[in-house]
Amino acid sequence: MQCVPFEQAARDVSTGGPGVSGRILAQRTIGVRVCILREITIPAGQATGWHYHDGYLYAYVKRGILSHFNAAYTSDGVYTAGNFLTETPGAGHVHIGENRGTTDVVLEVLYVLSHGARLSEDAPDPGCEPH
Repeated sequence: MQCVPFEQAARDVSTGGPGVSGRILAQRTIGVRVCILREITIPAGQATGWHYHDGYLYAYVKRGILSHFNAAYTSDGVYTAGNFLTETPGAGHVHIGENRGTTDVVLEVLYVLSHGARLSEDAPDPGCEPH
């Protein structure tokens, strides 16, 4: 089995706010797919930055409350500890995750990617107000 080199996977992430961090817990290649499990921490008042994924993403909220918005800055979910969420791949699915609470949001995230794909791609701020 092949794995994405840790150094490559660690730098292939979207630009988030101050203190947003991720660490790889496990990675494995299964056939033509690369599966990477990461723990992501979003401090209170911070966000992931606008981005999209080249593959499917499955997340479990371990701690905190994650507010999730699409490119129209319309809420497409508020996820609390114990909730799961999925994100569809492609540039047509730009989104941002925000921590509007007072404690860290901690997510366990499984990325299912084609070999060589990045974990996420930065996207420009759509410049709209939340609603």
